[in-house]
Amino acid sequence: MNGFFNVPVPVNEPVLNYAVGSEERKALKEALAAAKATKVDVPMYIGGKEVRSNKTAEMRPPHEHQHVLGTYHVSDATHVTQAIEAALAAKPRWEALSWEQRAAIFLKAADLIAGPYRAKLNAATMLGQSKNAYQAEIDSACEIIDFLRFNVHFMSQIYSEQPQSAKGIWNRIEYRPLEGFIYALTPFNFTAIAGNLPSSAAMMGNVVVWKPSNTQVYSANVLMEIFNEAGVPAGVINLIYPSGPVAAEVIFKHRDFAGIHFTGSTGVFQDIWKTIGNNIHLYKTYPRIVGETGGKDFVMVHPSAKADVVVTALARGAFEYQGQKCSAASRAYIPNNLWPVVKEGLVKEINSFNLGSVEDFRNFVNAVIDEKSFDKLAAYIESAKQDASCEIIAGGGYDKSKGWFIEPTVIVTTNPKYTTMCEELFGPVLTIYVYPETAFEETLDVLDSTSEYALTGSIISQDRYAIELATWKLRNAAGNFYINDKPTGAVVGQQPFGGARASGTNDKAGAMVNLLRWVSMRTIKETFVPPVKYTYDFMKEA
Repeated sequence: MNGFFNVPVPVNEPVLNYAVGSEERKALKEALAAAKATKVDVPMYIGGKEVRSNKTAEMRPPHEHQHVLGTYHVSDATHVTQAIEAALAAKPRWEALSWEQRAAIFLKAADLIAGPYRAKLNAATMLGQSKNAYQAEIDSACEIIDFLRFNVHFMSQIYSEQPQSAKGIWNRIEYRPLEGFIYALTPFNFTAIAGNLPSSAAMMGNVVVWKPSNTQVYSANVLMEIFNEAGVPAGVINLIYPSGPVAAEVIFKHRDFAGIHFTGSTGVFQDIWKTIGNNIHLYKTYPRIVGETGGKDFVMVHPSAKADVVVTALARGAFEYQGQKCSAASRAYIPNNLWPVVKEGLVKEINSFNLGSVEDFRNFVNAVIDEKSFDKLAAYIESAKQDASCEIIAGGGYDKSKGWFIEPTVIVTTNPKYTTMCEELFGPVLTIYVYPETAFEETLDVLDSTSEYALTGSIISQDRYAIELATWKLRNAAGNFYINDKPTGAVVGQQPFGGARASGTNDKAGAMVNLLRWVSMRTIKETFVPPVKYTYDFMKEA
């Protein structure tokens, strides 16, 4: 059977509101209780088989670290090798499978998440990564569903892009999967990213070795369950849990390493790039390197801005999911004419936040991911308390007795180059620099030169000339730029996501360009009536 198939037109998945009395709230509460009451044993998934090692590690909710959700089986170098071998063994049949069959698998995965698995995956994200119900819904339900459906649409667009053909010939382009295997190295903070990095490459006919963050294994296991039920064949996506160095030692020396799809820290990504460069002579082909890394995301406020818009952008942008989004607002520049009313409103909002467990839906803020993050953030807060250029106007407290709880904290500094204006913190800490209202343009220059990152940022203004000026002068400071909004909340298909400078390769997850990174084009020219003599007309005598 043949045909030029049209895939279902993707539409962004509606965000459920989990209001009191709603069916989704009831289902999620039940899923949370069931997960909390069950200790799971999470295996590796290699070649379609569950694999267990003789070494396990515990998974605990960041907001309740005395409770054990279960254990996962730590991988060693032999498991990494097994995963590569399983992927390469699955490759011939998978890359030969008709594209519409691959599409159907991932469309089914999207529908499984939208339906029977929605509460289970959201509950796993809430418990394992300390996300509240709404933050989980927009991540582990809506965004991963959108990634799967829109990526199928983008895949069909890519395959339909074909060259022109002159008379007597037929030109076509074949979009081949890469020659080898892809390594997907995924972060803790978004279940959607953890699902998208391996599935987007696999969708294009590649085979994948997937290593999630240790602090995201709990929900990664549910994603793998969904992929298996959707029909992803054995060996196409292999899920393992080695340390980063153990995985790197095997993967980056393997002849068939064809690419990495990465989200994580800038330092790790730079080390990976360096290792790949040093090993370039080992590989069958030049590997594709795709990465989204850190951010020091900003809110730039013009003197014409509305104070209530600024307060809401900062309250949500800096403190939703404890500031653990790559896009979270972590530095703000506010003119002195607005500062008194913005300060009053922001402090009032922060003081109204409830901080605690995800199981209490009244809590807006939950715990940071682990003790390492907690200790780092506490150290930054203590340093600010001791620095004469800083004042903490909200928060500043922290407590690890029951969970890794950092109070939403606002530091006001007189030094626009203070440490927390420059370095990525990845937590609920916002630093504000108050500038003279007459120095808007000069402050744009300060902002642009302060951080090595260039992921997200926003301008809040009622003055269209100021908006245009900021948009131009900050054109290299953010890969996602927002006007009169917080710098978070990119939606698949609407705001393709990624940044440059030290924030990554800007290959825009949620856009067709990302999927193009996982194929290699072959141009085919067919001549219907080929010439039979080598001579040309110009060679004849007059």
